[in-house]
Amino acid sequence: MISVAVIDDDPTTLKMMARILGNEGYEVHTFAEGMSFLMAIKHDSFDMVFLDLQLPDVNGIEILDLIKTDHSDTEVIIVTGHGSIANAVEATKKGAFHYLSKPCRKDDICLMAERAADKIQLRRENTLLKTDVGDDELLPGFIGKSKPMLAIFETIRKVAQVNCNVLLEAETGTGKQLTARAVHELGSRRDAPFVYFNCGGFTEELICSELFGHEKGAYTDAGSCKAGLFETAARGTVLLDEIGEMPLSMQVKLLHVLQERQILRVGGTVPIDLNIRIIAATNRDLKEMIRENKFREDLYYRLNVVTIRLPKLAERLEDLPLLVRHFINKANRGFDKKINTISPEALDILMHYHFPGNVRELENIIQHASALTEGQKLTVADLPGWLRKMHHPNSFNEDFLPLDEMEKRYISRVLKKTNHNIKAAGKILQIPRTTLWRRMKKYKLSGQD
Repeated sequence: MISVAVIDDDPTTLKMMARILGNEGYEVHTFAEGMSFLMAIKHDSFDMVFLDLQLPDVNGIEILDLIKTDHSDTEVIIVTGHGSIANAVEATKKGAFHYLSKPCRKDDICLMAERAADKIQLRRENTLLKTDVGDDELLPGFIGKSKPMLAIFETIRKVAQVNCNVLLEAETGTGKQLTARAVHELGSRRDAPFVYFNCGGFTEELICSELFGHEKGAYTDAGSCKAGLFETAARGTVLLDEIGEMPLSMQVKLLHVLQERQILRVGGTVPIDLNIRIIAATNRDLKEMIRENKFREDLYYRLNVVTIRLPKLAERLEDLPLLVRHFINKANRGFDKKINTISPEALDILMHYHFPGNVRELENIIQHASALTEGQKLTVADLPGWLRKMHHPNSFNEDFLPLDEMEKRYISRVLKKTNHNIKAAGKILQIPRTTLWRRMKKYKLSGQD
């Protein structure tokens, strides 16, 4: 469970945030003063902190500095009034995860907590992963020793040292966000924010508001000034996922950002300088989209300074046993199990599957099997039914097969076991060779004398 501290001198806000976060499943601790929190954090650690900058006893920025000095992994979300937006933006530059403007809406609180929790969980998994795999030379968060993955590791290490834009081309479930974060963490921007934004399914107005921010009164619901993700990611990295889904009109504005390294908030008149790395990710063929006039060619070349193409799981199946072991360990922690292995037969089924959902689908399959198994070994019976049926299409009806079909299958298995030696197979079946020949002819099976 993720532990959350809420620090606010307003009793109503404190009670409201505690109730909302508690209902979302977080372990919530509340503090009406800065000093009481600072005393508590000497003995207890918190994964996430909602921090009001305007406290009566201690300056909120000082609390942020102390948290980041002694508890660098704690994610701090600034809560501020309309008159202190500039201070909140400054706080994000000093290491705060993001900020919320009062009065805070339930949806905004939940979304911000979810985003911070995702980052916390990813960090936890990366730490545990290094123990699981036992190979310090692997990049944090990655599993794989296949040639395609070793090549990816090398590319990530190189591009991380260069402050250029990166284009990730990869299918869903191959690790686009993990790759982007690795580029960020291994480079000079590691101490600045890493910000994720999915471009799919949003209107141009919403994308502009999220990325560029807006001034108070810029549109009907803009009751206060808001800094966009580009601005709050100062000196850090922005991952624009599903870049191929961005509307053409918005692509023009993004191109201007890349060229001028400046933005204007919606409704604003003063340009804001940017110092960020942009990583764009897509599972679509952008060159084909350019030919269809659905993606700007000039934007493509601005984004595509370096391209990283992530391999599908089917292209690196030699990594599958390592991945299976990792996901079993993860399931053990999540389900309180003690699974220690997978049967060769079950692993063989996985090795012959094409995994259209890639690594994410493999994790789902192992979670399913781990949740249902009652032993310490995953077997074929624990795998999802559709996967077993795909591998052995008739396996669910074997108890009701015609006698001839059962005889054919049994003879075929014995022949395979004896390398199709008729004499040896006849001894196992305890029938004359002539009888076995007739059965083989009937069922069109091959053999050797």
